[in-house]
Order: sequence, then structure tokens, then C-alpha cells
Amino acid sequence: MEFNKRKLAFLLAIIVLVCSTLAPVAYAAVYKVGSRGSEVKTIQTKLKRWGYYTGSVDGIFGSKTKEAVIRFQKKNGLTADGIVGNQTLKALGMSTSSSSGSSSSSGNLYLLAQLVYGEARGEPYKGQVAVAAIVLNRVKSSSFPNSIPGVIYQSGAFSVVDDGQINLTPNETAIKAARDAMNGWDPTNGCLYYYNPAKTTNKWMLSKPVKLVIGSHAFF
Repeated sequence: MEFNKRKLAFLLAIIVLVCSTLAPVAYAAVYKVGSRGSEVKTIQTKLKRWGYYTGSVDGIFGSKTKEAVIRFQKKNGLTADGIVGNQTLKALGMSTSSSSGSSSSSGNLYLLAQLVYGEARGEPYKGQVAVAAIVLNRVKSSSFPNSIPGVIYQSGAFSVVDDGQINLTPNETAIKAARDAMNGWDPTNGCLYYYNPAKTTNKWMLSKPVKLVIGSHAFF
């Protein structure tokens, strides 16, 4: 009987070892010089739309694509190695190969919250939702990129991207404001722009009729 127990325990240990060895491992997608395919095309398209890439959208990760990736990484506080790994994919608004649609949506929510926190922390809650709504209104407009990352990372669109505040960790209020905006609350009623009258020197913005003011921000 004792022998049978030992034999059974040994067999169970072998089964566990084999199962753990054969279990699938999820690897984060990595794109670098030499990579090819539709994902590379997506990377090139995004970088071209945002002004980082000037080459052909051919799905071939060459030296021009690497240079564009490095410029994007430097601009957004990432390791500037020219390799599109997990963190760079996230900044580009692309899910990894093991991510689901819901995780992509969650990533958009977090990125939007980062924008809200960087641009509007200290503003009234309604004002924070309004800033998030501006991003979503731009996504819907044919004049802007058609994704949340595309709008946020569009060259020159938001000062917090330029100064690195986009990489700060958002608080719960910013996350809630982003979620409320994504759920349909738009305190601006369709505005596409906002600015702080006490800080901006942009003559074009200052020349536009203001639709409403919330906290320190004027919306139009």
C-alpha cells in the first residue's frame, strides 16, 4: 500500500511538471528593424498621422520607421531604443497580442485619465469631464485622428504631452471624469478646443468666441 501511494505521488508530480512545461506562455509583441506585417503598418500609420514618420506605410520596419519610433519615444518619456515593445505599444494605443478588446478599452480610459490629470487636475470635476469630452469630440470629428491615442498624441495638441506630464499617474477623480465622458457626458456640448485665458498667448484661440467657461478653462 505504501509503495502504491509513493508511486501515485510520483506520477502526479510528473503530470504537473509536464503540464506546466506545455502550458502556453503569453509573450508581449515586439516590433523592430526587420519586422513585417499589418501591425507594422498600423505603427507606421499612427506615427505618420502624428508627424513622426515621413516614409511609406509599407509594413516593413526599416531605418526610417526606427527613427520615427525613437522620436516618439523621446517625446513621450519612453526608453528611446527604436523598438516597439509593450510600453511603446501602450503609448501608441495598440494592444499586445495577448490583449483583448476590453483591455484596449481600459487602456484608452487610463490614457484619457492621464490627459485629464495632466491638463485639469485642480479644476472643478465638471471641468475635468469637459477636458475628456474635448478629446472624444475630436475623435468623432473628421478634422482630427479617429482614436483617443491619436488625438492625445497629435503633434502640438496638448501641452502635457510636450512637457511629459502625460506620464503622471492619474488619481481616482481623473479616472472617474474620463469614464463619465466615455459614457456620454459632454459638459461642452460639442466643443473641440479649450484654453486657459490667463496663460495662453495663442492669438487664434483668443480670437474665437467662447461658448462656455468652466473653472479656469474657456471652451469653444
